[in-house]
Amino acid sequence: MSEKKKQANQDLDLDWLEEDPLGLNEEMPVVAFECLDCGKEDEVPDFVVEEFGYDLKKGEEVEIECPFCGGTMKQARKNSR
Repeated sequence: MSEKKKQANQDLDLDWLEEDPLGLNEEMPVVAFECLDCGKEDEVPDFVVEEFGYDLKKGEEVEIECPFCGGTMKQARKNSR
């Protein structure tokens, strides 16, 4: 932050804005999902995957609607070659 902005924040008592009280600048863990229909990939926040998987039975996978085509997305698997 520039010295001019810092001085303006101090003048207005806005020093708390330099901190991150809501954690908005923290890295959010994501899970890669791939669409079974169009093949596009998208990253989904980890907490969303956990919530969608709450009521699943053993062996079931989280399925999410594709934002690109409306198809079904499942967690992307890395090729083991």
